[in-house]
Amino acid sequence: MQMWSEKRYYSLDYYLRRNYGEKLYKLSLNGGMTCPNRDGTLGDEGCIFCSEGGSGDFASDARLSIPAQLKTAKSLISRKYSGHSYIAYFQAYTNTYAPAGYLKDIFTQALSDPEVKILSIATRPDCLGPDILDLLARLQRIKPVWIELGLQTSHEDTAALIKREYELKVFESAVAALRSLDIPVIVHTILGLPGEDQDRVLETIDYLNQQDIQGIKFQLLHILSGTLLEEYYSSHPFWIPTEEEYTVLIGRCIARLRPDIVIHRLTGDAPRELLVAPLWTGDKRKVLNSIGKHLKSLDIWQGKGYTKY
Repeated sequence: MQMWSEKRYYSLDYYLRRNYGEKLYKLSLNGGMTCPNRDGTLGDEGCIFCSEGGSGDFASDARLSIPAQLKTAKSLISRKYSGHSYIAYFQAYTNTYAPAGYLKDIFTQALSDPEVKILSIATRPDCLGPDILDLLARLQRIKPVWIELGLQTSHEDTAALIKREYELKVFESAVAALRSLDIPVIVHTILGLPGEDQDRVLETIDYLNQQDIQGIKFQLLHILSGTLLEEYYSSHPFWIPTEEEYTVLIGRCIARLRPDIVIHRLTGDAPRELLVAPLWTGDKRKVLNSIGKHLKSLDIWQGKGYTKY
């Protein structure tokens, strides 16, 4: 555990420095795709928490070519990063929901940039057909490929409420298929979903501890303007954690999480102009500092409470 130093958990920053010798910054890209939960295949409104940007509100303009998006994204972070090593992150909507030929073109363009060291692709587990898996396997031979799967919760009743539109067994099959190709899997989870208290969140952590996953992203639920969730919250108010409650919950998740799983994110961002609640999340640095202090004050380490916390 001491290898993680003061952070008390297996952070993405530590993983990258250990494996690449430096920090890599993510360049958020937009492949111009949609989602089967939006185009009428499974639904036409998306998951209830999803904005019009398809969880890619900070991604580049899809009208630009991939090389142009990379250039723009590099320019945006140049004030805080002087290095030349990046992760090309296809973030908006479902980034394997397109013909394999099109995906090969845009993904290869990203990998062709010599400063791109890793290709990270956010998608749904029900959008990984045999042709897509074959493509990912071929890309993996060029440079490392990560797949980020939006699970959000292990509870089927919550999944139905948020209109995820796939069953847990679909997720499990996708993880097995990706791992058979030696492709790392990073799982997105949302804390604070309607009807989920701290115990239910920890049950999702227990579930993921039993899966062959390599990374996790913790995201506090953001209620965004113009989403179905905003409508639901106005008519069915539910528990939204305070900053202090979220800090405690994250501490419990970290203690419970299998120690070999890389933590890619402890909280998330939302566009200020869209954020309805919780408003305290607007100061991300303050939230992260609060979490760090909490972990130290209670001597919490990732995996310390792996079997019980």
